[in-house]
Amino acid sequence: MAVGKKTGGRQKGTPNRATARREREISKSGMTPLEYMLKVMRNPKADAGRRDDMAKAAAPYVHPKLASMQHTGRNGGPIQTVDITRLKGMSDQELEVLERALVQIGIVDGDPGREGGEEI
Repeated sequence: MAVGKKTGGRQKGTPNRATARREREISKSGMTPLEYMLKVMRNPKADAGRRDDMAKAAAPYVHPKLASMQHTGRNGGPIQTVDITRLKGMSDQELEVLERALVQIGIVDGDPGREGGEEI
């Protein structure tokens, strides 16, 4: 197995012969398939159904789909939540003890920038 920097082969991003040939042929014809679909879609004289079909076909090339995301808590676990209404009557001292406990078990990060607070 080779070690170090790759020195041979095609440069990254350089198309292979078949791709380069296909791109040359498309450019000779004067219009790419996407350009054709957009032209039909924008033609007010074209049938409405055909215009809609061209818009649907061109959409993935112009507007890529967004990737789905799944939100999780630490280490892929559930998201931790706190019912803050339960904290309403607690004193500052009780809240500080609670914060230290949550930091120690890793549910929340400490707040070293807080006035008078110490980083644990």
